[in-house]
Amino acid sequence: MKASQIAAKVVVRLFFFLLLIALVPFLQGDTEKLKHLYLMPKHAYTLAFPILLILGFIALLVICSIQKYRKADLNWLLVVNTVVLIAYAATLYITIYRLIK
Repeated sequence: MKASQIAAKVVVRLFFFLLLIALVPFLQGDTEKLKHLYLMPKHAYTLAFPILLILGFIALLVICSIQKYRKADLNWLLVVNTVVLIAYAATLYITIYRLIK
């Protein structure tokens, strides 16, 4: 059970750290290229998975935080959800970075 607590806390902190690093280009002040960037999906239902992923992350984070990471099953669900969210955010960041450069 201790391993699941450590894994959940490490992965969540890694996600927030990577999110902070990804926000650096937005905070630098040179947002002229970002003003003309529009990401439009071909179909609106393709946004369902990312929305469910983010909502699941928030729900699992709140539940695990309230229970102080005592339930191993919820901790491992949070780890899996966060790893998939990191992978999705990395692909989105790479796509936006290619459009800007």
